[in-house]
Amino acid sequence: MALRIVEIVVDPANEQNVKDAIKDQEVEDTWYARAGDEKLSVRILVKAEKAERLLDVLSQRFEAFQNFRIVVMPVEATLPRVEDDSGEPSPKTPEIGKGNRMWIKRISREELHADVDDSSDLDPVYVITVILSVLVAAIGLLKDNVAVVIGAMVIAPLLGPNVAMSLATVLGDNKLIKQSARTLAIGFFISLSLAVLIGMIIEVDPTVQEIAFRTNIDLSDVVLALASGAAGALFFTIGASTALVGVMVAVALLPPLVVLGMLLGSGQFGLAFESLMLFLTNLICVNLAGVMVFMVQGIKPSHWWQSVLAKKSVAYSLFVWVALLLIMIVLVLLYS
Repeated sequence: MALRIVEIVVDPANEQNVKDAIKDQEVEDTWYARAGDEKLSVRILVKAEKAERLLDVLSQRFEAFQNFRIVVMPVEATLPRVEDDSGEPSPKTPEIGKGNRMWIKRISREELHADVDDSSDLDPVYVITVILSVLVAAIGLLKDNVAVVIGAMVIAPLLGPNVAMSLATVLGDNKLIKQSARTLAIGFFISLSLAVLIGMIIEVDPTVQEIAFRTNIDLSDVVLALASGAAGALFFTIGASTALVGVMVAVALLPPLVVLGMLLGSGQFGLAFESLMLFLTNLICVNLAGVMVFMVQGIKPSHWWQSVLAKKSVAYSLFVWVALLLIMIVLVLLYS
């Protein structure tokens, strides 16, 4: 069972306010400590799925105060053990299906946001990783080596910004949407440009099995992309980020993009179009599935004015992604 330490640092004069704020929350234990006369540190042990409600209550009560800070820390283990009450969930706990309730236990909105924020940064590591993953993927594709292609899928950092964009959509976080979209666009541009250059230098044989796989698309690829994207987003909400490796392999964006570039570079434009369709299908399905899973998991902004923006963002996003998916399905049926 996942646990979190929620630590709030406030002015000592607010000690009673902290007690009043958490008295109705489902917490496992609480510790109070003073750091001189200027700060009061309160550590609260809580189950991971109940942390979001606690964070909302604390932030709404104290966000107007100076020297206010909340820190969330994962707990590896604690003794005595905390019992897992697997009975009916408390009405205080956000859950899906009944108003704002979650049907599968998940980590807090703030933890999710922190996880995706790093993955959407455009930094030298991201650029270098994209370049290396394209080189590895190209070698694996040209040599028809499945293991090398899978290695490139795992190295490629393109899935992170997609998840970030889906989460930002349901939170109405326009800044994160723009940041992740820019990071994705630059990653795609670098990948495609390098792949085109490789295709111009090295002879590309479209009959090689690993390349041929990315030049044939049917409806099963749409189903695979949707299912894999949904699984990835679901694992992300429960904090099992290591399980995303499997999703990277199942619905990788990089191999079809590299095949597209190499075929364009070698002048094989007809086959390149089918690779483009596969890439766009995966891209659309990952984002659509991500938005839907985050919605079903009850991930919403903490303030009502952010909720208004989030509803518009979700409605627009769903319209765009569903419309694009329908277009891709029609194209798949025409070319299959």
